[in-house]
This record gives sequence, structure tokens and C-alpha cells, in this order.
Amino acid sequence: MFRITPCRALPTERMLKPILANEVVTGSAERTPSVRWALASLCLSMLMPSLDTSIANAGLPTLAQTFTASFQAVQWIVLAYLLAITTLIVSVGRLGDILGRRRLLLAGIVLFTVASVLCGVAPTLWFLIAARAAQGLGAAVMLALTIACVSETVPKEKTGSTMGLLGTMSAIGTTLGPSLGGLLIAGLGWRAIFLVNVPLGILNFLLARRYLPVDRREPKADRAGFDNAGTLVLALTLAAYALAMTLGQGRFGTLNMALLSAAVVGIALFVRIEATTTSPLIRLAMFRNPALSASLAMSLLVATVIMSTLVVGPFYLSRALGLDTALVGLVLSAGPLVSALTGVPAGRIVDRLGAQRMTIAGLIGMVAGCLALALIPATFGITGYVIPIVCTTASYALFQAANNTAVMTDIRPDQRGVISGMLSLSRNLGLITSASVMGAVFAFAAATTDITTARPAAIATGMHTTFAIAAILIAIALTVAIGAYRRQTRQNRSRKIAPVDLGLEPQDQRVP
Repeated sequence: MFRITPCRALPTERMLKPILANEVVTGSAERTPSVRWALASLCLSMLMPSLDTSIANAGLPTLAQTFTASFQAVQWIVLAYLLAITTLIVSVGRLGDILGRRRLLLAGIVLFTVASVLCGVAPTLWFLIAARAAQGLGAAVMLALTIACVSETVPKEKTGSTMGLLGTMSAIGTTLGPSLGGLLIAGLGWRAIFLVNVPLGILNFLLARRYLPVDRREPKADRAGFDNAGTLVLALTLAAYALAMTLGQGRFGTLNMALLSAAVVGIALFVRIEATTTSPLIRLAMFRNPALSASLAMSLLVATVIMSTLVVGPFYLSRALGLDTALVGLVLSAGPLVSALTGVPAGRIVDRLGAQRMTIAGLIGMVAGCLALALIPATFGITGYVIPIVCTTASYALFQAANNTAVMTDIRPDQRGVISGMLSLSRNLGLITSASVMGAVFAFAAATTDITTARPAAIATGMHTTFAIAAILIAIALTVAIGAYRRQTRQNRSRKIAPVDLGLEPQDQRVP
């Protein structure tokens, strides 16, 4: 009698099976039954925090009336959320590398959902602000680890498409927030703008728990420690900088200068801590990697320019072109809408033509759009504004997909969380800086202290000057991208490139 035993799958068969069966094999040999359901979870993890970045803005007037509070007080509902994300996003990314990204992402989804419930039942303004800070912590976890989980969820050749899809979800959330918030407040009251997250959060948790790849379990002795001192100093430093850039609406007073000085001191202290601790939050040697440093710098510059469209656009459309409020809102939605529609196609282009080339192409398109905004006269009307904005935002979608793909594709698995967090941080710092600095440039170029009463010609001059400077910033980013591309080309010719090691783990743990 012969007994037939099943043969083990050949290596080639194991590699092809995830693609043919629409499955993913992780480092621990665990398989997710469906890539599409895993991507649905990642999309929700990007959509929910993006939606809550803008949805609360629609409720500020109602909340000021409900709690009998000043507009400055209710602004902390938005500010607490953004501060929590900005100050903690790198730390939670690193924590995900240590404890497991899937495990921490699930905890972040739960925290975000529970905090949304607390926001929806808040009895006082300060209770609501505290709940929004907790919601921001959950959002930081979701934003940092969603991008970090891409490499473990989809094949490498689909990374660009996935990054484009996540960019689309972010744009949809940001665009949908104000209009959805207005509808919910009108129909169900202000509490609904927070409680709408509850069914989304429950669905996201179930999908993530069922379909995201299981974390690889490592012995406790092999796990790196967590840098508590560095985390605290970095959080306080980022908070001081964010407050310096946001308080006073761009007018730097004594408090702003004090906060900015504290941020400078904090940076020096953080560098000293990271240079001496055994398990740093951010290993300083990683900044010697030119590709990563270039990507972070470009992300910051590009985010600064994109935020300028939201800072300058409303004043130009209403004061220089004389549009009513409804039409201003419609025109302003053109940019985010284009970004949402072009995200997935941009990602596919990146997969086909290469991340570095498309990074350069995206920046060239942004330079062209900004130059058009700086040169086209107001007599061209709405068309003269919308066409350059469409060019700028479509190119931005291409840049985002390409830049994120270039950074995350070849990063070691145990480094993805902190690098993803740093990418998100560079973007947030650009947005925060732009709201203050580019707003001040706009007011200075318009030669007025009160934008709301400035003459149309002065507003047009301010807009042209602001986007001329924006074009210069993108030109700097383009120069950095071209330099990085040439350097990478020379390296590819001289040797075979190994996966990028940014030195976040001890030398004896690195892959040769």
C-alpha cells in the first residue's frame, strides 16, 4: 500500500498564490483572505481622521451659541485635535514598530470611536475640547500606521496605486467635512457631526481585525526600548511650535515669540537626548540618508504651498472677483475635488513609470500652476483661477503618491511606523506654517492690516505675490528632487541597491 502525502508548495508557487488568489503573505506566514477588504479598512482609517479635520469647522458658530462661548474659545475644538495629531504622530508610529502596527492600529480605531462618542455627549465646552484631544490621539495612530501597513497588505508593485487611493480618501474626507457637517447640524444637531464616526469606527475595527495581516511576534528580549524622554520633549517642542504659528492669527506678539523660542530650545534638547539615549525615538543617523531627507523636505514645502490656496483663495474670490459666499465655496471645492479624482490614476502612473520620475513630474506641474496664479490678471475671472488650481492640485496628487511610494517601498519592516509618522509630521508642519507665514506674506503684499476691507486691486496684488513665492518654494523642492534622482541613478549604475536601512535599530539587528 502506498500512502500519498501532500507536497509542500514550491517557493515559486507560494509567491504566486497571493496574487492569483488575491491574498497577501506576511512575514509571519499569515494570509489575509481578501486584499480588497484589507484596503477597505485602510481607506476608512485614512477617511475618518481627514473627515474630522474639517467637519468640526462647520459647527463652530453653533457650538459658540450652544455653550455661550467666544469664537476664540470654540476654536480650541479644532486646535486641540490638530495639536494632538501633530505632537504625537511620530511617537505613535515608533510605538507601532515596537508593539505591532496592527495591534496599535486597532487600539487607535477604538480610541477614536470612543472619543467620538464622548464628543457627541459632551455636557460642557471644555469636556468637548478634552474629548477632541483624545480623538486627535486616535487620529494620529490611524494616520501614522495606515501608510505603514501598506507594504504588508499589498504587493510591492501595487504600492503606488494604494498610496494614490489613500490620498483620494484623505481628499474626500477633507472636502466632504464642511458640507456633511452642515447637513448633519441642520438635520440632527451638532452632536451628530461627532456621532457619525461611531458606525464607521465599528465597521473599521471589524475589517481591520479580520483582514489586516497579523503582526510578527518577536521575543521581548529582541524588542527595542521606547524613548520616553525624547517622546515628551518632542511632543512639547511640536506643541510650542504649533501654538506659536496658530495663536494670534499670524500676528507675532510676545507670547508667539516666547513659544517659538521654547520650540528652538526644545529642538536642541531633543537632539541631545537622541544622541545619548540607547533606544532613541528618531536615530539621528537616519538624516544622513539623502533620499529620506529630500522626501521630508519636499513634503514640508509642498504642504506649505497647498495650504496657501485655502488661506488666500477665499479672500481673492470674494474681494477681488466679487463672488458671493455660495459661489466662493463652490469654487474652493474644485481643488480638493480634483485631488480626490486624480489620486488613484496618479498612483497607477507611479507604479508604471516610477516614483522618482513622477515626483519630478508632479513638482513641475505645481510650479506651472503656481506661476499661472502669480501672473494671470484678475480680468480672467473664475476661469483664470480654477484652471491653475486644477493643474496645481492634480500635480499635488501625483507628487503625494510618488513621494510616499518612494519613501515607504524599500523601508525595513521595523522602521515603517516611525518613517510614516515623520512623513505625516512634515506635511502637518507645512500646513501649520503656511497658515501663519503665507497669510502674513499675503497681508504684507496687499499693504493692509485688515484684509476684509482691502481694495480688490490690493487683494489681487497680495495673491500674485503669495503664489510667486509659492512657485519659488516648489522650485526649491524640484531642485531637491532632481538632485535625489541623479544621485539614485549614479548609485544604481555602480551597485545593486539593498533595502534602505535608516539605522533605527542596533547594528547587530540589521539585515546585511
